[in-house]
Amino acid sequence: MEKKIISTSKAPSAIGPYSQGVTVGKFIYTSGQLPIDPKNGEIPETIEQQTKQAIENGKAILEEAGSDMSKVFKTTVFLKDLSDFAKMNEVYGLYFSENYPSRSTVGGAQLAKGALVEIEFVGII
Repeated sequence: MEKKIISTSKAPSAIGPYSQGVTVGKFIYTSGQLPIDPKNGEIPETIEQQTKQAIENGKAILEEAGSDMSKVFKTTVFLKDLSDFAKMNEVYGLYFSENYPSRSTVGGAQLAKGALVEIEFVGII
C-alpha cells in the first residue's frame, strides 16, 4: 500500500514535523486538529467555537483526501479540561447524525498554542 501526504490551505499548516493528513490504502488519518482558523491563524475563545473550528479543520483535510464526515469511523478528542465535555459534545454532535464513529476523549491535556480542544479523525476514502 502506498502512503500519500494530504495537505490543504483550508486547514492550518502543521506547526511541526508532521503532515495534516496521511492516506494509506483506503484510509485517511488526520493529525490532531487544533482550533486554529486557517484564514487568520487565530484561536477562538470558547470551547464551542474551538470545537467547531477543530472539526472544520479536520473536515477540510478529509475532503482534500476524497472523504467526508460520514466516512469517519474513529475520532480522538483531547480536552484541556474535562468539565468542557458537555459543551464540546453538543457541537461535536452537530457533525454526526447517525452511524456515529467510535470515540475516545482524553481530559487534562496540555495542548499546543493554549487550545482547549484538539481532535483527530480516522476515516475511509
